[in-house]
Amino acid sequence: MKSLSEIETTSKRASRAAGFSWGIAEEVGKSVRLLESFGFSGIKTLNEFYKNKDIAKYEIISSIEKKNKPKKFSFCPINLGVRFLDQIKKIESLKKISFQKVSYPLLFLPFLSRGSEIIGKKISIKFEKNNILLNFNLNMSSNIIEKKIPILAKNIEVVFLENKDNFTELEWKNLYKFSEKTFVEETESLKRGAAGAGLTDND
Repeated sequence: MKSLSEIETTSKRASRAAGFSWGIAEEVGKSVRLLESFGFSGIKTLNEFYKNKDIAKYEIISSIEKKNKPKKFSFCPINLGVRFLDQIKKIESLKKISFQKVSYPLLFLPFLSRGSEIIGKKISIKFEKNNILLNFNLNMSSNIIEKKIPILAKNIEVVFLENKDNFTELEWKNLYKFSEKTFVEETESLKRGAAGAGLTDND
């Protein structure tokens, strides 16, 4: 079994050989490592992308807006991912954004996952009846692990979720009250011990 370090290094070198700068190649290496660690077919998808890269035509994007549509061809997932990370602070304020025609959407996901960690918010993704929840770059919760992921997403919806507890205030108060049973009452002997702790009378 290949180590995550090997996966990252080889993906980075292959990306440089495919024509990307070393800086972008490094980002791709991190992304494929992330996909494989989460159980997604990162190496397989990157292979397919590079096999078709010289044949297919992809569009690049400079500035990400609320709605993003290519002029003629589909968006390059790597360029899109790098721009997403570069502009994450601005994009976050839009709350919800959409992309039409994104090639190899799986390669776009790890960039979104890393963005989730940067802004400290969960990100919800929907495309082609697939739902993914990105949790601060710690995991990807989805219904697509066992599915064949399409090589083209006709429409991707990205939603930045506001942080909130998964429990009610009453549930929290009840649990906190239960936890109070572990509290130790301060006795007089404990008070005296604390007050004189570490002091020695040498006179």
